[in-house]
Formats: sequence, C-alpha cells, structure tokens
Amino acid sequence: MTGLGAGLLTTLMMLTIGCLDALLFSGSPTVYSVLFLPACAACGLWVRPADLLAAPVTAPLAYTVGLLPINEGSAGFSGQAVGVFTALSLQAGWLYAGTLLAVMIVLVRRAVLVTRRRRQQRPRPSRHPRSPHYSSAAQARSRP
Repeated sequence: MTGLGAGLLTTLMMLTIGCLDALLFSGSPTVYSVLFLPACAACGLWVRPADLLAAPVTAPLAYTVGLLPINEGSAGFSGQAVGVFTALSLQAGWLYAGTLLAVMIVLVRRAVLVTRRRRQQRPRPSRHPRSPHYSSAAQARSRP
C-alpha cells in the first residue's frame, strides 16, 4: 500500500485501539502502548517499497491521534492538548520502541531490495563448456 494509505491505516488502527482501550481497560496507557508495537510492525511491512520512509514517519503521528480517547485531560482544547502531551511524555519509551521497530523493518526491507537489484544488474560471467580436446593441459603442451 502507499505511504499515505499505510499512514491512514495505522492511524485508524491506533484510534480504534484507543477507543477499545478506553471502553475495556478504562484508558490504560500501557495496554495502548503495547498494542502500538504490532501496529508499527504492520505499517513497516505493508507499505510499498517506493514509500518505505513513510512508515517511521507515520507511526508517531498515529500514536498521537490514538491517544485522544484515552488521555486524562480536562474539558476543552487546551485541557485535551495538555493530556495528550502528558501521555506522550510519560509513554515516550513505548513511542520510541514502536518507531524504532518500524525503522528496523524498513531498513531490512530496503537492504533486501538493494541486494536484489544489484544481483539482477550484475552481468553473469559466461562459461564456455570445456571439451576434453581443449583443456588447459593440452594448451600448455602445445606451447613451446
């Protein structure tokens, strides 16, 4: 899928996880953050090769959007913003871990792609079949 599609899918996944976490676990940031790791892995695996750099960029954005249902901010925009920033700072380890997971998956996929391209572009040496009459030993004997 494209980079935009992977970003939107990851954002929707994290928003859904945030809503389910708010309903089932009373907004537990730890449950939300643990479920962020598979979402990052999916984002890194499903993005198309041309858009590999989009996966590590969209992961933290998706994490932030998914925090909206579970943050403990007060009413109003500023209260919600303070709640999201507080949750981001308290759960920064999980955020970094998920982003690093997406980066590692993207780097491995990129290395595999580069290796495949180099193998396909490298010309294969042509090998002539050896006949028993034209061996290197016969060539050495024919030379003075």
